[in-house]
Amino acid sequence: MLYLDSAATTPVRPEVLEAMLPFLTDRFGNPSSHHTVGEQAAAALDDARRRVATVLGFRPGDVVFTSGGTEADNLAIKGIAVAALVNDAKRHVVTTPIEHESILASVDYLQRVHGFDVTLVPVDGDGLVDPAEVAASVRDDTALISIGYANNEVGTVQDAAGLAAVAHEHRVPLHLDAVQAAGWLPLSGLGADALSIAGHKLGAPQGTGALAVRGRVPVEPLLHGGGQERGRRSGTENVAGAVALATALELAEREREADGARIGALRDAFIGGVLAAVPAARLTGHPVRRLPGTASFTFAGTSGEAVLLELERRGVVSSSGSACAAGSDEPSHVLLAMGIEPEVAQTAVRFTFGHGADVPPEALAAAVAASVAAVGG
Repeated sequence: MLYLDSAATTPVRPEVLEAMLPFLTDRFGNPSSHHTVGEQAAAALDDARRRVATVLGFRPGDVVFTSGGTEADNLAIKGIAVAALVNDAKRHVVTTPIEHESILASVDYLQRVHGFDVTLVPVDGDGLVDPAEVAASVRDDTALISIGYANNEVGTVQDAAGLAAVAHEHRVPLHLDAVQAAGWLPLSGLGADALSIAGHKLGAPQGTGALAVRGRVPVEPLLHGGGQERGRRSGTENVAGAVALATALELAEREREADGARIGALRDAFIGGVLAAVPAARLTGHPVRRLPGTASFTFAGTSGEAVLLELERRGVVSSSGSACAAGSDEPSHVLLAMGIEPEVAQTAVRFTFGHGADVPPEALAAAVAASVAAVGG
């Protein structure tokens, strides 16, 4: 089987499993306990926090460990926006219509429960948002700008520096959802005030993640109780998960440039092969500003689900888009926002290569062509 759905999740790396295993067995302490076993756990947690902060370009005290990217996004959006509402009566949030469901559902919550106004800045046909249009949407009562660094469905990479310049000029916190970008793109020095990542995209277990948020930015916690994570996320910390996340993030960062260049070349050869072999194929997302491991297409006149099933029969596992929207019969909101017709958006197939992927792009493109032909495209 050839697994090409790494944007959904990745296997745990052996080095990560080895690093976290002691904290699931003999070094099992609660980091809040004031005895030797607890202090061992606390030291490991502090070390993991420092390592994550180094890669992200934040201070160790800025890092909040979470249960994954969805929680990190929720804490960033709800936490920062509600704090701004309470402290400064700000009630406006800026984002785009192509964001991950965890962001769009969070801003919907702010609208329904707290009466926020939400501006969805449009994107172009490649999925890019113009920082100038973001700037034009900012108001005196804007509490937060939240935008994905790289899109989870089509892989388009946004102008992080341009967005940060807008946010700084208007003195509005910028949150970048870096869940898909981590391991593929630079994370340090982006100018963001908050950055969210998920471990299972990097070779750490599912259920691990972090939000880095500058100390100057007030955050209202979503979870209350024992005051862990400097009061921003109560609950006994997942020490093994934090160690795993730190290890996976460091490994991915160390390999990022070399592996990204190699995977990007493989992806480009695969894209060229598909477009040459399948007349109905249309590449979605920006042709250049895209994640190294992402190739996404529509195949007009087919059923995307039928193509996926035929590919799996041939030993290739891929997806139609976000795993968080799996089971929905609706066309992708990302593709619709990019101006793709609903009936064409229903034919989407996404291929995402993981670190270390080594597949012959010609053979893979031939498998795609044969699968599309088999279902009538």
